[in-house]
Amino acid sequence: MSVDLSKAVGYQLQDQPVAWTKKDLLLYAVGIGAKKDDLPFVYELGQSTDVTDFNKLVQDSEPVPGLPKFDPRRIVHGSQSIETLKPLPTESGSGWKLKKRIIGIHENKSGVIVDTEVLLVDGNDVPYSRMVVVPQPDPDQVHILQSATFNVGGKATGQKFSKSISGAPSSQTVPEGKAPDYVITERTSEEQAIIYRLSGDFNPLHIDPRPGQKAGFGGVILHGLSTFGFAARAVLKAVGTSDPTAILTFGARFTSPVKPG
Repeated sequence: MSVDLSKAVGYQLQDQPVAWTKKDLLLYAVGIGAKKDDLPFVYELGQSTDVTDFNKLVQDSEPVPGLPKFDPRRIVHGSQSIETLKPLPTESGSGWKLKKRIIGIHENKSGVIVDTEVLLVDGNDVPYSRMVVVPQPDPDQVHILQSATFNVGGKATGQKFSKSISGAPSSQTVPEGKAPDYVITERTSEEQAIIYRLSGDFNPLHIDPRPGQKAGFGGVILHGLSTFGFAARAVLKAVGTSDPTAILTFGARFTSPVKPG
């Protein structure tokens, strides 16, 4: 091939397809150092959004026969557990889905607790994960997840009620007065919620201070599953040599809101 630099000038290269999503733009903003106060860059709704009606900012959940419609401002994540079952592929491919069912309802004077089971299954309906959400007043492993939501102040019948058909794995009682076997200390960053929300939970409560102030949290709070991940990683660091396959079952309760930073 002869070299003729003049021929290269003006040569039309092949077109390169390009596409992006809202998530790509938010991730880019975080990648170039955007901070929690840079809402026009890190928050898809920006600062101009009217937050007087928080309900409009939160995606409606699927209606459940027999349950009333709850105020999304008063729904909190109470607990989460995870059980390792079998190897989980690094990439899912097509056909995977989440199968959900209500496995428990509890009403008391504080509100209504809805226990939800979520199964992660592959294209052949083989379960790889089970999650149960229970509220309160390895990359190479497949997991069972369990969690719950607490509808603070929610009312259904106004009377005490409790029924369950399944639940999270039981835990051992911590001996009274016993000191921790291990202590791991970490600090979240002020941008922790901005980063974690890119995992898919875009609830404004975790980025816009106004909904959190209206809900009585004093501003932005961190996702419960972010602190859950911090805790799981700390356990692995302390007793599992940071090997993700070492966790067979892990659970935690969310006793109070966590502020980023």
